[in-house]
Amino acid sequence: MLWLVRRKLSLFSRRLNRPWYRSISNSFALHSEKSVSDFNSFAARTNTCGELRSAHVGQDVTLCGWVQYQRQNLFLVLRDFQGLTQLIIPQDEAHSHVKSILCNVPMESVLRVTGTVCSRPPEQKNPRIPTGDIEVKVKTAEVLNSCKKLPFEIKEFTKKSEALRMQYRYLDLRSSQMQYNLRLRSQMVMRMREYLCNLHGFVDVETPTLFKRTPGGAKEFLVPSREPGKFYSLPQSPQQFKQLLMIGGLDRYFQVARCYRDEGSKPDRQPEFTQIDIEMSFVDQAGIQRLIEGLLQYSWPEEKSPITIPFPSMSYAEALAAYGTDKPDTRFGMKIVDVSDLFRSVDIGLIQNVLRNPQGAVKAICVPQGMRCLQNKDLESLKETSKSRFNQEVLHLVLGPDGSLKSPMSKFLNREQQSELIRALNIQVDDVVVLAAGEHKKACSALGNLRLESATLLEATGLVLRDPTAFHFLWVVDFPLFLPKEEKPEELESAHHPFTAPHPSDTSLLYSEPTKVRSQHYDLVLNGSEIGGGSIRIHNAQQQRFVLEKVLKEDPELLSHLLEALACGAPPHGGIALGLDRLICLIVGAPSIRDVIAFPKSFKGYDLMGSAPDQITPEELEPYHIRVAWPVAEVAVKKN
Repeated sequence: MLWLVRRKLSLFSRRLNRPWYRSISNSFALHSEKSVSDFNSFAARTNTCGELRSAHVGQDVTLCGWVQYQRQNLFLVLRDFQGLTQLIIPQDEAHSHVKSILCNVPMESVLRVTGTVCSRPPEQKNPRIPTGDIEVKVKTAEVLNSCKKLPFEIKEFTKKSEALRMQYRYLDLRSSQMQYNLRLRSQMVMRMREYLCNLHGFVDVETPTLFKRTPGGAKEFLVPSREPGKFYSLPQSPQQFKQLLMIGGLDRYFQVARCYRDEGSKPDRQPEFTQIDIEMSFVDQAGIQRLIEGLLQYSWPEEKSPITIPFPSMSYAEALAAYGTDKPDTRFGMKIVDVSDLFRSVDIGLIQNVLRNPQGAVKAICVPQGMRCLQNKDLESLKETSKSRFNQEVLHLVLGPDGSLKSPMSKFLNREQQSELIRALNIQVDDVVVLAAGEHKKACSALGNLRLESATLLEATGLVLRDPTAFHFLWVVDFPLFLPKEEKPEELESAHHPFTAPHPSDTSLLYSEPTKVRSQHYDLVLNGSEIGGGSIRIHNAQQQRFVLEKVLKEDPELLSHLLEALACGAPPHGGIALGLDRLICLIVGAPSIRDVIAFPKSFKGYDLMGSAPDQITPEELEPYHIRVAWPVAEVAVKKN
């Protein structure tokens, strides 16, 4: 009976033996003995639940933790932040009160136990967990806090909705996955601080989170003040402050900065987030890139695949042409190919009309094994997405076993043209070719989206395209300085932000043809996600005023403080901000940044645990000279 229970407990432990749990334990094992003992300093325990090994056999220990599991009144598993320890429930009459406590204590109650470390029988050792060679024979037990019935079990294999996890976040944080995510985040930030402060002379400076509304960029949250009609604004980032620090002679600044944007949430975005914010004086673009490459290599988790530097670089134009996006996932192929020249002699009126336009082009991607892996409904869905999101029609062709292309349009292609298309895209039997004819940028964007959606569909069938353990970094450079506004194409907006300096070779164009100016803006992309962005800044007051007033049509007085500072001897400077949440999310393979933030907001920007945002009474609003104007429908509901 005892052997059977031990066996079932061993299987249970294997369930808990996820890679992130092993990584937590391994990272602790890397610490020196002094570091390990520090976990127990000032605490009412001698050891953690993930610390005991065969070397501790015979020692009397005190453990504190949560009840993870209890089996047939014989064994109990105690859990804390570091791992699990199996306890033997005493069966002798002398310890009947201890047995009563351990057999009746509810799951997830907090216990303190004392006992002696014993070796497990050889056939019952569990090599899959760090404490699998030992168990603790309990002598005393104390329930520090009994737990009521919980809304969900604290077990990795228990399915629970994200909304439920966020409503009871303090329970979700007990999971080994969340423990691993947050501890890895902490370790990486500490290493980043070491690299920046200790090795390269950066100064950690806190900047204000109450400021004023400034032009450009994302929407800002407003904060009422007690002065009638006046509001603070939560800054989107410390951008202006870090430039002012350079003007103040700090030379090298960084901050683990809280940032705010009044925008909808996405898997990789929420209203409040964290950046590793960096600025340097007397630096160029290459210097910033080398700094960040060294920073990431220095702080990279030891249990992950190592990264090599320098990272490859690609221009914005190249990224758009080959991948249809400025944040390409380079872990797999399926690149966009320009086949315009091939189709110039094809007698299809629609295509010829497109190619008469100077910006017109015919683009294509090849989806490997598309005919085997994709169903007709998948292909129709891809076409519908292209049409609805990008207003771009696409056609598809299939290479049959006889070496010919199957499609309604294939009759317009002679044998030589078909062979040329097959060579250009390296098409194999059962591959699907997707064609888009239209304006260059629109056709590339549509195919870039279809490339990613096709990869997801192919991977759902078992075809591996994107290695989840691989980390492909990429610098994207040479962005345009300005882009036409989506709602008013005749007006311009900053592609990055208004303080980005023009490319040195294009400075003269700033005053004559601003749409042709490249910027000194650079993005860092990891596996298809932008994890950082920065630029060399404008440090000349006259040039900055011209950009704001003449190009962007913004009121320069809103930034008078910065313009005045730039005129007081501003050094050349530049910087970057790394999205810490996105970076950690990609490293741990989480589906959302909400899995690497201790207390995140929901997809709609709500705090489901604390019910925020919440209503404020008219009396509480009175000092701020604000009155809520309720929508008519809500007023009617309140009256009823």
